[in-house]
Amino acid sequence: MTQLGYTLSSEEHGPTELVDIARRAETAGFDFLSISDHFHPWVSAQGESPFVWSTLGGIATVTDDIEVGVGVTCPTVRIHPVNVAHAVATVDEMLGDRFTFGVGTGENLNEHVTGERWPEHDVRLEMVDEAIDVMRSLWTGETTSHHGEYYTVENARLYTCPDEQPTTIGSAFGPQTAEWVAENADGLWCSGPKSEPVAAYEDAGGDGPKYTQLHGCYADSEAEAIETVLEQWPNGSIPGELGQELPTPAHFEQAAGMVENEDIAEAGTTTEPNPQAHIDSIEEAIDAGYDHVYFHQIGDEQERAIEFYEEEVLPSFE
Repeated sequence: MTQLGYTLSSEEHGPTELVDIARRAETAGFDFLSISDHFHPWVSAQGESPFVWSTLGGIATVTDDIEVGVGVTCPTVRIHPVNVAHAVATVDEMLGDRFTFGVGTGENLNEHVTGERWPEHDVRLEMVDEAIDVMRSLWTGETTSHHGEYYTVENARLYTCPDEQPTTIGSAFGPQTAEWVAENADGLWCSGPKSEPVAAYEDAGGDGPKYTQLHGCYADSEAEAIETVLEQWPNGSIPGELGQELPTPAHFEQAAGMVENEDIAEAGTTTEPNPQAHIDSIEEAIDAGYDHVYFHQIGDEQERAIEFYEEEVLPSFE
């Protein structure tokens, strides 16, 4: 059965507001939440970027049953995997079997801030692979030492540690990484209704849950929704690998100057205010092979969007 979720966009909302949105989404009947992990917003107009692990502590205290995932963390450059493992272990203790840890190769936008070089994708994937090994060793609760190609760990032990390994879902946008995810993670994390990563993941033996995020904006009119997307989330329509390579919000704003109204629809962003458009978008993702589909409402109108989904969209999937 498909699980339907809601995005907690750390780039657009402060920590207290994200906690409030999480509580409201649970009462609306969503099955799970996904919260982004960013140091910077994509563009300055989004205006926020709280530390995700602090926010998750607040979410754990105000929700009861809804599942919560981080979609996704890069445990390689900005934060040493020892510290990520520590954060994950604590949040997993607070949320229990409701927590899912999403992991990916990251973006230059967030990772370059320590002054470290931003490596090419194949190297970043090697770094994630080693980081996961480090974290899984620490999650056993045993004293861990590690002297690898990218990371050194000496006599580290997590005393606040879950009884079982946290569920770790790997992010992939293309077939190569999806194959790696099948071998090294507990499930697949993606964006949009792309069928190619699902096929590559399953062909490589992956049989875990498959997550994908759908972007949209519910507003009084399609014109108003498009205007909001162009202002608040133009990065979603920037093509190619720029999303992984541009270093600052200012660079994304420069690239966004090329985004026009028609690019919003071509990027798969739902801007029509009728329920069927949103239902069709979810069904497209389900048909592509995803069993965990979550909606990102772009902009400030979070309560209106949640109420719209509660009344007009979620009942179609009960």
